[in-house]
Amino acid sequence: MLFGMSDETPRSDGPPHRHLELAAGIAVIIVGLVILAAVPQLRHCVSLTLHGDFGGLRAYIRSLGVGGLLLLVGLMLGHAIVFYPSEIVTATAAYVYGFGPGLALVVGGWLVSALLCYALGRSVGRPLLRALLGQRFRALEHGVSEGGTSLLLSSRLIPVVPFALMGYAAGATRVSLWQFSWTTVVGYLPLTVAVAYLGSRAETLSTSNPLVWVAVAVLIGLLSSEWLLRRRRRGRGNDDHTGQPSESDQESKGQPEQAVHPAIQSTIAERRRDGSPVRSSDPPPRRSDCRLGP
Repeated sequence: MLFGMSDETPRSDGPPHRHLELAAGIAVIIVGLVILAAVPQLRHCVSLTLHGDFGGLRAYIRSLGVGGLLLLVGLMLGHAIVFYPSEIVTATAAYVYGFGPGLALVVGGWLVSALLCYALGRSVGRPLLRALLGQRFRALEHGVSEGGTSLLLSSRLIPVVPFALMGYAAGATRVSLWQFSWTTVVGYLPLTVAVAYLGSRAETLSTSNPLVWVAVAVLIGLLSSEWLLRRRRRGRGNDDHTGQPSESDQESKGQPEQAVHPAIQSTIAERRRDGSPVRSSDPPPRRSDCRLGP
Protein backbone atom coordinates (compact mmCIF):
# COMPACT_ATOMS: atom_id res chain seq x y z
CA MET A 1 0.00 0.00 0.00
CA LEU A 2 2.93 2.31 0.68
CA PHE A 3 4.83 1.58 -2.52
CA GLY A 4 2.20 3.24 -4.67
CA MET A 5 2.23 6.38 -2.56
CA SER A 6 4.94 8.51 -4.10
CA ASP A 7 5.14 12.23 -3.45
CA GLU A 8 3.92 12.88 -6.99
CA THR A 9 0.57 11.11 -6.47
CA PRO A 10 -2.13 13.53 -7.65
CA ARG A 11 -4.60 14.77 -5.07
CA SER A 12 -7.60 14.38 -7.35
CA ASP A 13 -7.60 10.64 -8.09
CA GLY A 14 -10.56 9.15 -9.88
CA PRO A 15 -13.43 7.59 -7.94
CA PRO A 16 -12.45 3.94 -8.72
CA HIS A 17 -8.93 4.50 -7.39
CA ARG A 18 -10.23 6.19 -4.24
CA HIS A 19 -12.67 3.35 -3.65
CA LEU A 20 -9.89 0.75 -3.99
CA GLU A 21 -7.68 2.62 -1.52
CA LEU A 22 -10.55 2.97 0.93
CA ALA A 23 -11.39 -0.73 0.65
CA ALA A 24 -7.74 -1.70 1.12
CA GLY A 25 -7.40 0.48 4.22
CA ILE A 26 -10.57 -0.87 5.82
CA ALA A 27 -9.46 -4.43 5.00
CA VAL A 28 -6.12 -3.86 6.75
CA ILE A 29 -7.89 -2.54 9.85
CA ILE A 30 -10.29 -5.50 9.95
CA VAL A 31 -7.50 -8.06 9.44
CA GLY A 32 -5.42 -6.39 12.14
CA LEU A 33 -8.28 -6.48 14.63
CA VAL A 34 -8.97 -10.14 13.82
CA ILE A 35 -5.31 -11.04 14.40
CA LEU A 36 -5.21 -9.16 17.70
CA ALA A 37 -8.31 -10.99 18.85
CA ALA A 38 -7.49 -14.43 17.43
CA VAL A 39 -3.91 -14.88 18.70
CA PRO A 40 -4.12 -15.59 22.45
CA GLN A 41 -0.53 -14.56 23.22
CA LEU A 42 -0.86 -11.30 21.37
CA ARG A 43 -4.24 -10.61 22.95
CA HIS A 44 -2.71 -11.20 26.39
CA CYS A 45 0.15 -8.80 25.65
CA VAL A 46 -2.28 -6.12 24.50
CA SER A 47 -4.24 -6.56 27.73
CA LEU A 48 -1.09 -6.23 29.86
CA THR A 49 -0.04 -3.11 27.94
CA LEU A 50 -3.45 -1.48 28.21
CA HIS A 51 -3.37 -2.03 31.98
CA GLY A 52 0.16 -0.63 32.25
CA ASP A 53 1.52 -3.90 33.68
CA PHE A 54 5.20 -3.47 32.85
CA GLY A 55 6.31 -6.24 35.19
CA GLY A 56 3.82 -8.74 33.79
CA LEU A 57 4.62 -7.88 30.18
CA ARG A 58 8.39 -8.15 30.53
CA ALA A 59 8.12 -11.48 32.38
CA TYR A 60 5.78 -12.90 29.73
CA ILE A 61 7.90 -11.72 26.79
CA ARG A 62 11.08 -13.08 28.36
CA SER A 63 9.48 -16.48 28.93
CA LEU A 64 8.66 -16.93 25.24
CA GLY A 65 12.15 -16.58 23.77
CA VAL A 66 12.01 -15.87 20.03
CA GLY A 67 8.23 -15.80 20.22
CA GLY A 68 8.50 -12.82 22.54
CA LEU A 69 10.37 -10.91 19.83
CA LEU A 70 7.55 -11.57 17.37
CA LEU A 71 5.00 -10.45 19.95
CA LEU A 72 6.84 -7.16 20.50
CA VAL A 73 6.81 -6.54 16.76
CA GLY A 74 3.11 -7.40 16.71
CA LEU A 75 2.47 -4.95 19.56
CA MET A 76 4.20 -2.14 17.70
CA LEU A 77 2.28 -2.85 14.50
CA GLY A 78 -0.97 -3.29 16.42
CA HIS A 79 -0.51 0.18 17.89
CA ALA A 80 -1.56 1.53 14.48
CA ILE A 81 -5.06 0.19 15.19
CA VAL A 82 -5.38 -0.07 18.99
CA PHE A 83 -3.98 2.78 21.08
CA TYR A 84 -1.96 1.87 24.20
CA PRO A 85 1.14 3.35 25.89
CA SER A 86 4.06 2.85 23.53
CA GLU A 87 6.59 3.51 26.30
CA ILE A 88 5.76 0.18 27.98
CA VAL A 89 6.62 -1.71 24.80
CA THR A 90 9.86 0.24 24.41
CA ALA A 91 10.92 -0.37 28.02
CA THR A 92 10.07 -4.07 27.76
CA ALA A 93 12.15 -4.55 24.62
CA ALA A 94 15.17 -2.90 26.25
CA TYR A 95 14.70 -4.90 29.46
CA VAL A 96 14.47 -8.27 27.73
CA TYR A 97 17.11 -7.82 24.99
CA GLY A 98 19.39 -5.16 26.44
CA PHE A 99 19.72 -1.45 25.75
CA GLY A 100 21.45 -1.60 22.34
CA PRO A 101 19.52 -4.43 20.65
CA GLY A 102 16.28 -3.33 22.28
CA LEU A 103 16.74 0.24 21.09
CA ALA A 104 17.44 -0.91 17.52
CA LEU A 105 14.35 -3.12 17.62
CA VAL A 106 11.97 -0.40 18.81
CA VAL A 107 13.37 2.32 16.53
CA GLY A 108 12.78 0.10 13.51
CA GLY A 109 9.49 -1.25 14.83
CA TRP A 110 7.98 2.13 15.65
CA LEU A 111 9.05 3.47 12.25
CA VAL A 112 7.21 0.62 10.51
CA SER A 113 4.21 1.25 12.76
CA ALA A 114 4.28 4.95 11.87
CA LEU A 115 4.44 4.10 8.15
CA LEU A 116 1.45 1.81 8.58
CA CYS A 117 -0.47 4.67 10.22
CA TYR A 118 0.58 6.91 7.34
CA ALA A 119 -0.68 4.37 4.80
CA LEU A 120 -3.99 3.96 6.61
CA GLY A 121 -4.45 7.72 6.83
CA ARG A 122 -3.73 8.10 3.16
CA SER A 123 -5.79 5.16 1.92
CA VAL A 124 -8.82 5.40 4.18
CA GLY A 125 -8.98 9.13 3.45
CA ARG A 126 -10.67 12.16 4.89
CA PRO A 127 -14.32 10.95 5.09
CA LEU A 128 -13.68 8.15 7.59
CA LEU A 129 -11.19 10.15 9.65
CA ARG A 130 -13.57 13.10 9.89
CA ALA A 131 -16.32 10.74 11.03
CA LEU A 132 -14.07 9.28 13.74
CA LEU A 133 -12.40 12.46 15.02
CA GLY A 134 -14.75 15.27 14.05
CA GLN A 135 -13.44 18.80 14.53
CA ARG A 136 -10.27 17.54 16.24
CA PHE A 137 -9.04 15.98 13.02
CA ARG A 138 -9.83 19.10 11.03
CA ALA A 139 -7.67 21.17 13.38
CA LEU A 140 -4.94 18.55 13.32
CA GLU A 141 -5.09 18.27 9.54
CA HIS A 142 -4.75 22.03 9.14
CA GLY A 143 -1.86 22.14 11.58
CA VAL A 144 0.06 19.40 9.80
CA SER A 145 -0.50 21.04 6.44
CA GLU A 146 0.68 24.46 7.64
CA GLY A 147 3.31 23.45 10.20
CA GLY A 148 5.59 21.45 7.92
CA THR A 149 8.82 19.94 9.21
CA SER A 150 8.89 21.89 12.46
CA LEU A 151 5.45 20.62 13.46
CA LEU A 152 6.29 17.01 12.54
CA LEU A 153 9.48 17.13 14.60
CA SER A 154 7.91 18.82 17.61
CA SER A 155 4.94 16.44 17.65
CA ARG A 156 7.34 13.49 17.91
CA LEU A 157 9.76 15.14 20.31
CA ILE A 158 6.94 16.33 22.62
CA PRO A 159 4.14 13.80 22.04
CA VAL A 160 1.13 16.04 22.62
CA VAL A 161 -0.61 14.33 19.71
CA PRO A 162 -0.89 10.50 20.01
CA PHE A 163 1.67 8.59 17.95
CA ALA A 164 -0.83 6.90 15.61
CA LEU A 165 -3.01 9.97 15.09
CA MET A 166 -0.03 11.95 13.84
CA GLY A 167 0.58 9.28 11.21
CA TYR A 168 -3.07 9.32 10.16
CA ALA A 169 -3.04 13.10 9.77
CA ALA A 170 0.24 13.12 7.86
CA GLY A 171 -1.03 10.48 5.43
CA ALA A 172 -4.40 12.16 4.91
CA THR A 173 -2.81 15.57 4.27
CA ARG A 174 -0.35 14.10 1.73
CA VAL A 175 2.82 14.93 3.66
CA SER A 176 5.94 13.74 1.83
CA LEU A 177 6.70 10.11 2.77
CA TRP A 178 10.40 10.85 3.16
CA GLN A 179 9.73 13.94 5.27
CA PHE A 180 7.38 11.99 7.50
CA SER A 181 9.84 9.09 7.90
CA TRP A 182 12.91 11.04 8.93
CA THR A 183 11.04 13.43 11.21
CA THR A 184 9.46 10.43 12.94
CA VAL A 185 12.84 8.83 13.67
CA VAL A 186 14.66 12.01 14.64
CA GLY A 187 11.81 13.45 16.67
CA TYR A 188 10.96 10.25 18.54
CA LEU A 189 14.57 9.23 19.24
CA PRO A 190 15.26 11.23 22.46
CA LEU A 191 12.20 9.88 24.28
CA THR A 192 12.85 6.38 22.95
CA VAL A 193 16.47 6.40 24.12
CA ALA A 194 15.51 7.64 27.59
CA VAL A 195 12.71 5.09 28.05
CA ALA A 196 14.81 2.25 26.64
CA TYR A 197 17.71 3.03 28.98
CA LEU A 198 15.48 3.16 32.05
CA GLY A 199 13.78 -0.05 30.94
CA SER A 200 17.09 -1.83 30.49
CA ARG A 201 18.05 -0.87 34.06
CA ALA A 202 14.68 -1.68 35.60
CA GLU A 203 16.17 -4.13 38.12
CA THR A 204 19.48 -2.37 38.73
CA LEU A 205 18.54 1.30 38.88
CA SER A 206 20.95 3.25 41.05
CA THR A 207 20.93 6.93 41.92
CA SER A 208 24.71 6.92 41.69
CA ASN A 209 24.55 6.26 37.95
CA PRO A 210 24.68 9.63 36.12
CA LEU A 211 23.03 8.17 33.01
CA VAL A 212 19.94 7.41 35.04
CA TRP A 213 19.68 11.07 36.01
CA VAL A 214 20.21 12.11 32.39
CA ALA A 215 17.37 9.83 31.27
CA VAL A 216 15.12 11.09 34.07
CA ALA A 217 15.94 14.71 33.16
CA VAL A 218 15.04 14.06 29.52
CA LEU A 219 11.70 12.54 30.54
CA ILE A 220 10.90 15.37 32.94
CA GLY A 221 11.82 17.95 30.30
CA LEU A 222 9.62 16.33 27.66
CA LEU A 223 6.69 15.90 30.06
CA SER A 224 7.02 19.50 31.25
CA SER A 225 7.09 20.76 27.68
CA GLU A 226 3.98 18.73 26.88
CA TRP A 227 2.18 20.19 29.92
CA LEU A 228 3.16 23.74 28.96
CA LEU A 229 1.97 23.25 25.39
CA ARG A 230 -1.36 21.86 26.56
CA ARG A 231 -1.79 24.76 28.96
CA ARG A 232 -0.93 27.26 26.24
CA ARG A 233 -3.46 25.71 23.88
CA ARG A 234 -6.15 25.78 26.55
CA GLY A 235 -5.39 29.47 27.16
CA ARG A 236 -5.76 30.24 23.47
CA GLY A 237 -9.00 28.31 23.37
CA ASN A 238 -10.39 30.30 26.31
CA ASP A 239 -9.45 33.59 24.64
CA ASP A 240 -11.24 32.53 21.47
CA HIS A 241 -14.29 31.40 23.43
CA THR A 242 -14.65 34.56 25.50
CA GLY A 243 -13.90 36.82 22.55
CA GLN A 244 -11.31 38.79 24.51
CA PRO A 245 -8.54 40.20 22.31
CA SER A 246 -5.04 38.95 22.90
CA GLU A 247 -2.11 41.17 23.77
CA SER A 248 -0.87 41.09 20.19
CA ASP A 249 -4.28 42.18 18.95
CA GLN A 250 -4.31 45.06 21.41
CA GLU A 251 -0.85 46.12 20.32
CA SER A 252 -1.79 45.94 16.64
CA LYS A 253 -4.73 48.20 17.27
CA GLY A 254 -2.47 50.78 18.87
CA GLN A 255 -3.29 53.15 21.68
CA PRO A 256 -6.94 53.94 22.39
CA GLU A 257 -8.31 57.02 20.70
CA GLN A 258 -8.47 60.18 22.75
CA ALA A 259 -11.86 61.62 23.72
CA VAL A 260 -13.33 64.02 21.13
CA HIS A 261 -14.31 67.48 22.34
CA PRO A 262 -18.10 68.04 22.41
CA ALA A 263 -17.77 71.03 20.05
CA ILE A 264 -15.98 68.88 17.47
CA GLN A 265 -18.62 66.18 17.78
CA SER A 266 -21.33 68.85 17.21
CA THR A 267 -19.53 70.14 14.09
CA ILE A 268 -19.25 66.61 12.66
CA ALA A 269 -22.93 65.94 13.33
CA GLU A 270 -23.97 69.19 11.58
CA ARG A 271 -21.88 68.43 8.51
CA ARG A 272 -23.40 64.97 8.27
CA ARG A 273 -26.90 66.42 8.42
CA ASP A 274 -26.03 68.96 5.70
CA GLY A 275 -24.42 66.30 3.55
CA SER A 276 -21.01 67.99 3.70
CA PRO A 277 -17.93 65.73 3.70
CA VAL A 278 -16.10 65.22 6.98
CA ARG A 279 -12.31 65.41 6.59
CA SER A 280 -9.70 64.62 9.17
CA SER A 281 -7.68 67.57 7.86
CA ASP A 282 -10.34 70.11 8.84
CA PRO A 283 -8.98 72.77 11.21
CA PRO A 284 -10.08 72.45 14.84
CA PRO A 285 -12.86 74.78 15.99
CA ARG A 286 -11.98 78.20 17.32
CA ARG A 287 -11.66 78.68 21.06
CA SER A 288 -14.86 80.74 21.03
CA ASP A 289 -16.74 77.77 19.58
CA CYS A 290 -15.54 75.47 22.34
CA ARG A 291 -17.37 77.10 25.20
CA LEU A 292 -18.87 74.58 27.54
CA GLY A 293 -21.68 76.85 28.77
CA PRO A 294 -23.90 79.73 27.57
